[in-house]
Amino acid sequence: MNNLDKQYTDLLQHILDNGVEKKDRTGIGTLSVFGRQIRHKMSEGYPLLTTKKMYFKGIVVELLWFLRGDTNIKYLIENECHIWDGDAYKKYKTKQEEYWEEWQTDTTQVKKFDDGLSKEEFINKIKTDDEFAKKWGDLGPIYGHQWRNWGSGALEDKYLDNIDQIQNLIEQLKTNPDSRRLMVNAWNVGELDQMTLPPCHYGFQVYTRELTEDERMKIWTEYYPTNALMVSYNESRHSVMDNDNIPKRAISLMWNQRSVDTFLGLPFNIASYGLLLEIIGKEVNMVPDELIGNLGDVHLYKNHIEQAKEQIGRELSLGERIELIQPTGMDALIPEARDKWMEDNNIPTHTREPMKLPHINNFVKGLTYVDNKWKYYEISNFEIENYESHPPIKAPLNN
Repeated sequence: MNNLDKQYTDLLQHILDNGVEKKDRTGIGTLSVFGRQIRHKMSEGYPLLTTKKMYFKGIVVELLWFLRGDTNIKYLIENECHIWDGDAYKKYKTKQEEYWEEWQTDTTQVKKFDDGLSKEEFINKIKTDDEFAKKWGDLGPIYGHQWRNWGSGALEDKYLDNIDQIQNLIEQLKTNPDSRRLMVNAWNVGELDQMTLPPCHYGFQVYTRELTEDERMKIWTEYYPTNALMVSYNESRHSVMDNDNIPKRAISLMWNQRSVDTFLGLPFNIASYGLLLEIIGKEVNMVPDELIGNLGDVHLYKNHIEQAKEQIGRELSLGERIELIQPTGMDALIPEARDKWMEDNNIPTHTREPMKLPHINNFVKGLTYVDNKWKYYEISNFEIENYESHPPIKAPLNN
């Protein structure tokens, strides 16, 4: 059952009905509410919205970028993910204007500014010119830096030097899974001024619990039906399940987000943290359980309002529903029989009726610490299965 799309479109409608108008740094303006939550059971499917088509590859690329500890958009651009282009270009343009003003004041100094690249030219130069990318593609100590290298910029502070929060989290999950300190934080107050954009989703916490015997048996029966049928005694059953590496624990993840671009950003964030939960669960042999998002300033940009209404959809008229079933001949039935047939066969009642959530494939383990180096997942490791959705809805990305 797909409760996720319903939660999401209900949130969109709630903002439209109750949001207050607020100004923001982009100058666009928003409708905003404060303090909301999204909850999703991973057993119901991978949390990729179906009421509009989502760009799954972009979600994978950005998350792997974080996990690499990377902060330069070159990797993103090379892999067709452009969600950070605007932030990097804005930083570049601002710096060029500063250089120009300095030169106007003193024309004897070396000319630092260029003649002004268009955004398209800027992106292409990041992709093709390593020196240019090194200078202008880096966004400062944002997510990946904090996740994998917290404190590496601290001045002579050995206690805050190169803390790999992801490695620490994995190790703690393996050795102390009931800890209440299983957290990763990106909100480094000492480095906020160096970041092109302070983190919107600023931290996450994971929680584990022991699986019941019935839960373990269900997994075992699904993946090793022959072994499960052969063993009947409890003592040997547990031994064989352990030998088959059947998980003993479930793992949940809760992320905290200060600022939520509800139309463009939130669907991406939900799917990204769902994928992170899958990756961590795979690495420590735990079953992904619940995904929770705690949301602060939850807003719709004013230039996203019509798109939000389109995604919420409207109720189909009887005539529109009948048009959907005409090829079957069921429209000719008496109204009572026709209506029951439409209900039994899940004929849509709304223009953007939620569809069944997809599943993520059984990707190989890859985030493993070997020979003092992290071995990473490849983009090709991740595929979604049985993803059906309504068409995409385009909206401008506000930087």
